[in-house]
Amino acid sequence: MKTSFNKFLYIGFLLLGLFQALFSKDYMQAAASLGIGLAFDPFNPEQKWSDRPTWQKAVLIIHLALVAAMFGFGIGLNDK
Repeated sequence: MKTSFNKFLYIGFLLLGLFQALFSKDYMQAAASLGIGLAFDPFNPEQKWSDRPTWQKAVLIIHLALVAAMFGFGIGLNDK
């Protein structure tokens, strides 16, 4: 896939996940949408992890932490 197309898909899934978390309060769906967004690497997918700049690594790791937090909220708030 082209990198520019990946950016649109990444941003789309990111916005969908944030909408589901903030307005719908459906944290499990938000986690799924945000997790799918990670599949569409907005940076150069051909570049190896060790060759990426630190800020790109930080963006992807923070995104992954956000997915884990959404799963935690989804499981924790639905545990009754």
